[in-house]
Amino acid sequence: MQLFYSPTSPYARKCRVIARERGLMGQFEEIPCNPMEDPPDLQAKNPLGKVPALVLDDGTALFDSPVIAEYLDCLGTADRMIPAEGTARFKVLTAAALGQGMTDAAFNVTMESRRSEGERSPAAVARWRAAILRGLDHMTSHIQGLPGDLTMGHVACACALGYLDLRHGDLGWRDGRGDLADWFAAFDARPAMRETDPS
Repeated sequence: MQLFYSPTSPYARKCRVIARERGLMGQFEEIPCNPMEDPPDLQAKNPLGKVPALVLDDGTALFDSPVIAEYLDCLGTADRMIPAEGTARFKVLTAAALGQGMTDAAFNVTMESRRSEGERSPAAVARWRAAILRGLDHMTSHIQGLPGDLTMGHVACACALGYLDLRHGDLGWRDGRGDLADWFAAFDARPAMRETDPS
């Protein structure tokens, strides 16, 4: 298998963390690329031109990080990161959606900042930032409700926080959120997170 990724992509990082946590690194090759440069190899596998994209041994391409993450969760012998059923499953999926949604909002702010000043929308940026801040205020309770200490919810939330550190340090997300900051510091020390640290 081949995984196309950008070192700074929080979406790709989530999949790379999962692959490491599940002991799958011997099963595929990581291929770094810059999707903003429209690499033909990436576009041939993912017509959307986005990372991550996972190419299976039979040539089938999977794309969008939730799809790839769930596929990787079915491989290997480690405990599943998404429970198969019941309340636990939906707690994990909801926490993962929170992390994904916050990442989407933060990514949108990043891309908006790269537009020329006259093309930017301050109203859109304010809306995205407000969503991030609300998500931060709810994240600790979601994490505390998760089964165990390593689920898809944990990984998605951690990658969202890591992206805030990378691109949006001005948010000061740790201020007034000591429990969340402490959790992230501990989770971010995991080898899978250290190996994929974009900074």
